[in-house]
Amino acid sequence: MYAMTIFDTLADGSRRRILELLRTEERPVGELVDELGMSQPAVSRHLRVLREAGVVEARAEAQRRVYRLRPDALRELDSWLEPYRLLWSGRLDELENHLDEMEDR
Repeated sequence: MYAMTIFDTLADGSRRRILELLRTEERPVGELVDELGMSQPAVSRHLRVLREAGVVEARAEAQRRVYRLRPDALRELDSWLEPYRLLWSGRLDELENHLDEMEDR
């Protein structure tokens, strides 16, 4: 069986949108359905993928399930992005130096 990576999990735009909605606060499934304009079964399928990847977790609250983001699960993605951040940081420094030189002229 194929194990999904964090990249596979986040490749789907609907799942990224769910994470964006959960970034600020935990939400029940019904609220996610309303915000996304998708059917409840479709949202539940995306939540299952996110839960299996460890990116979200659910808790029971009365008769509903409330989901929240698990930011630690995004460390793999953050580690992968780090060299690119360094690359862009260096490029932005070069641009700043170039603009300073142009201003001095």
